[in-house]
Amino acid sequence: MVDRQSHRAVYISRTESFSAAHRLHSRHLSDEENKELYGPCNNANGHGHNYKVEVIVKGKVDPVTGMVMNITDLKGFMKSCIMEQLDHKNIDLDVPYFKDKVSTAENIAVFIWDQMQELLPEGSLYEVKVHETDKNVAFYRG
Repeated sequence: MVDRQSHRAVYISRTESFSAAHRLHSRHLSDEENKELYGPCNNANGHGHNYKVEVIVKGKVDPVTGMVMNITDLKGFMKSCIMEQLDHKNIDLDVPYFKDKVSTAENIAVFIWDQMQELLPEGSLYEVKVHETDKNVAFYRG
C-alpha cells in the first residue's frame, strides 16, 4: 500500500495584527506629484492603520507530530519579524528597510517575507498577506 499522505503538501496560516503609522511619499517624485499620486495618504504628518498580516507556510505533515510545523514556533517567528519590528512604529522613520522605499502594503509584504525567510525552514514560506484595510490587501509569494 502506498502512503499517499507523505507526498501531500499542507498549508497552515497564522494571523497577527499590528498598528503602525506611515506616509506614502516617494523621494523620486516632486511634492506635487506625491500629493497627486497618494492623495490624503501623503499627509506630511502621516497616518495610521491597524494592519492584519497572515503568514502561510507549506510542507508535508510530519507522521510523528501530525504537524507541518509547530504553530508556536511560527507564532514566535512572527513576533520577531513583524510585531517587534512594526507594531506601534512609524514605519518610515523606525524601520531602516523603508529609508529608501515607499511604505506601501506591497513593500511591507516583501519586507515581512524577507524577514520570515531568515527564520523559517527553507522552502516552507508560501505567502505573506498584508491587510492594510478591510478592503486593501497585498500578498507576496516570493
